[in-house]
Amino acid sequence: MSTPNYAPLTPESERTILGHPRGLFVLFFTELWERFNFYGMRALLIFYFMDTFAMNKTGASESYGAYNGLVYATPLLGGLLADRVIGYRRSIVLGAILMAAGEFGLCFAGFHLIPKNQYTIFASLALIIVGNGFFKPNISTMVGKLYPQGDKRRDSAFTIFYMGINIGAFLAPIFCGQIGQKYGFHYGFGLAGLGMVLGLIIFLKGKHLLGNHGLPPTPEAMNAPSPIGIPSGMAVYIGALLLVPIAAFFVSKPDIVIHYAAPLVGGGFLIYLLWEAFRSTPAERVGIFAALILSFFSIVFWACFEQAGSSMSLFTESHVDRKVFGYELEASVFQFVNALFIILLASPFAWLWIKLARSGKEPSSPMKFGLALIQVGLGFVALVIAARQTADGGKASLFWLFAAYFFHTTGELCLSPVGLSMITKLAPARLGGVMMGFWFLCTAFAHLIGGVIAGMTGSDAGFEKVFTMIIYFACGSGVVMFILTPVIKKWENIRLASHAEEAAG
Repeated sequence: MSTPNYAPLTPESERTILGHPRGLFVLFFTELWERFNFYGMRALLIFYFMDTFAMNKTGASESYGAYNGLVYATPLLGGLLADRVIGYRRSIVLGAILMAAGEFGLCFAGFHLIPKNQYTIFASLALIIVGNGFFKPNISTMVGKLYPQGDKRRDSAFTIFYMGINIGAFLAPIFCGQIGQKYGFHYGFGLAGLGMVLGLIIFLKGKHLLGNHGLPPTPEAMNAPSPIGIPSGMAVYIGALLLVPIAAFFVSKPDIVIHYAAPLVGGGFLIYLLWEAFRSTPAERVGIFAALILSFFSIVFWACFEQAGSSMSLFTESHVDRKVFGYELEASVFQFVNALFIILLASPFAWLWIKLARSGKEPSSPMKFGLALIQVGLGFVALVIAARQTADGGKASLFWLFAAYFFHTTGELCLSPVGLSMITKLAPARLGGVMMGFWFLCTAFAHLIGGVIAGMTGSDAGFEKVFTMIIYFACGSGVVMFILTPVIKKWENIRLASHAEEAAG
């Protein structure tokens, strides 16, 4: 018998905090420390590549992009296996253990407790990649499982949960970045690993507050025979470990990921979705086309936005005056600024959209995408100004770096909340999971492209020329999005009307 989507809560787990199940706050603090772990390592990674492997900017940026691309690709598999075999709880625990092991692998290599070579380092990164695939999609799903369909607290719950993400992302660069760059990368990685261990302890200690949610989809799922003849649950765990050397190979060979693996996987997904579109009803077809177009433009946005951990960090390291009250902060620390602006601006933006919606003036989804692209371009206008301040060998003001992060964050708040909602509205029911997978795959592609763009700063182009190119790339895409908005909006309306007809029928 299948476990229902809304399983009965135990008496203890029925108690609430601020009107929400206590289990929400177990997930809140688990995710907070997991994001502390993830963003702490991310803040240091490009500098670590350059220091450990003596990579130039191009090589380090491409490796950084390949790593992040793989991080965003593995949740497709982790979510699928959680849905069908091991459930969300076991996936979260497995992911946390693998990520902590990866962080401590990088830490122990720095202390020479294990050999410090390309094999141990790329294996450690691969553990984090695979672990993230099991952890990231499933803890978000668990939040939704705490509430029955139609529960008005659901949106508020995700707002609280999203705040936990950004608190972790805010704290991580400040502590892991500063300690890692100043005293040794292994200290920063070790601190990030401790954050993941703390998150895992919180989850295990608080799992009784989650009721029956997140268990395997059926009581027999874990023990059902797999195609290789062993219980399915065991097959998932063994498969996760076998995936580690594959991920290690790909993260060590960014050129293969960029030139071969990504086009092959992306092309296969696209061909399949186009095939599905042309065998769908007219209303479903235009919905798929609209979702595909918006997904492609999301690649442009994230490829520009994710310069934060690569070219922007490298520029901050070399060309920005980082002294604050006479104390010089490490370049990786400033990745906290985006999370700070998210915390400050998320609620005002939510209020703004509600106010505009009530007066019938809220921008459509494609219009918000266009606004996001223009704003991320404006962020790079600030960076070009900063780059010109350094032409005579001087240092750029921190003001321009903060201005860039401000516009990037306002752009993110226009695009990011819209994306997942857009997929659920436009995709046919039979393709909901595949279209969601394509959306996340586009984010993975964006990281790969972003790494290539950041790598250009190591050539003769330099920071100013690359940042200028990004302005044209982002703003030009925004203008095209504005031009396409009437068509995409029309397709959206057709698809939404078909939803209404299906509901009425």
